[in-house]
Amino acid sequence: MRQRLSNSRAPFATKFYYGWVIVVIGALGIFFSGPGQTYSISVFVDSYIDEFGWSRSDVTNLYSGATFLAGIGMMYIGRVVDRFGQRYIAVIIGVLLAITSLWNAMVGNMIMLFFGFFLLRILGQGTMTLIPNTLVPQWFLKKRGTALSLMAIGGFASSATFPIMNNWLVQEFGWRASWMFWGVAVLVIFVPLAFFLIRNKPEDLGLRPDGEVVLPKDGGDIVEDKEENWTLQEAKQTRAYWLILSCIGIPALVNTGLTFHLVSIFSENGLSPSWAATILSVMAIFGFFITPIAGTLLDRVPVTYVLAAIFIGEIIFLLLVLVANSAWAAILFGVIWGMNGGFERIALNYVWPSFFGRKALGSIKGTAMSVTVIGSAIGPLPFAYGYDAFGGYTEVILFSTVFPIVGVICALFAKKPAKASLNRTAIS
Repeated sequence: MRQRLSNSRAPFATKFYYGWVIVVIGALGIFFSGPGQTYSISVFVDSYIDEFGWSRSDVTNLYSGATFLAGIGMMYIGRVVDRFGQRYIAVIIGVLLAITSLWNAMVGNMIMLFFGFFLLRILGQGTMTLIPNTLVPQWFLKKRGTALSLMAIGGFASSATFPIMNNWLVQEFGWRASWMFWGVAVLVIFVPLAFFLIRNKPEDLGLRPDGEVVLPKDGGDIVEDKEENWTLQEAKQTRAYWLILSCIGIPALVNTGLTFHLVSIFSENGLSPSWAATILSVMAIFGFFITPIAGTLLDRVPVTYVLAAIFIGEIIFLLLVLVANSAWAAILFGVIWGMNGGFERIALNYVWPSFFGRKALGSIKGTAMSVTVIGSAIGPLPFAYGYDAFGGYTEVILFSTVFPIVGVICALFAKKPAKASLNRTAIS
């Protein structure tokens, strides 16, 4: 297959492959998804309860309902990214996320909070993570794991920064000032850099993934890489698609439930609210340090084996949080959770281009993001209802270990599909 060489140029000359600039801007995009992430929003929950007199279940239901609707909306966002490209979509979403943060600074009733949650989740958690995770794989094949691991640094920096920064801003200036701060930061820092630095794919600069220079032939045509690319409809016909989709939803259920209620869980264990913010930062720091290992490993080991190991890790940290009733036990929980999350962030983004190629990655990854967002909508609910029913979290945490057990099975049975087998099935 041949493609016309684009006349687009890099925004500035580099002595190295421009894909590494894309990795940096991708990491920045992941960082600024923070306003819409649970680890950031969870800091404000007690502020809403104290100021407006709402119950924890009220806030949880609003959050979960808004997140569920955002997950449905994410089914269509991926197709938009495929059609218009990551550059302009990143700029538009950045502006909208900034406006949304300012909206959340003005919340005064449940309806406003519901719409604020919805916009934060579809723009922040959903689209601001979808864009980098579909952009960076366009630029790398052989070094995809390494590139994704470096991009993930932005995510760990975000989860380390936002809880502590929000906690400080809320205590010093109030929760409304915290929302205004992040709105201005997204608008002033991320949006201009996204516009000037992002290029959608290496072919736009006369390059191939990993930095190979393309020499035009036959009037400026280039031969594309022989990567097997699937459409969304083709991917849906494979067993691997549905098994991996199941693997995607499980961490969203478990991690979001834990994160959203971590302050309350630690309170039950006799630890102060500040410990929850501290442990989220500990998790992020250890996740940060594990990402280079995760990226290197994924370039050498089948991703499904890594996914199976990740789910075993989930079982371990779920059991650890039950006994995290001292500083050292809490830190150990945060370390294991963070290391597991380091592998998880890379593997869940690595698997889609590895199995189904780059061409329809936005559409395919969009459905995965939809499952992620819907999973994160459902995740906090069992914890809230379990607490109301049993007066604690032990029963629901023990029940939650069932999900990673299912994840291990799905990961081990998921095999990279081949189009030849799909064609044979269609013919027969």
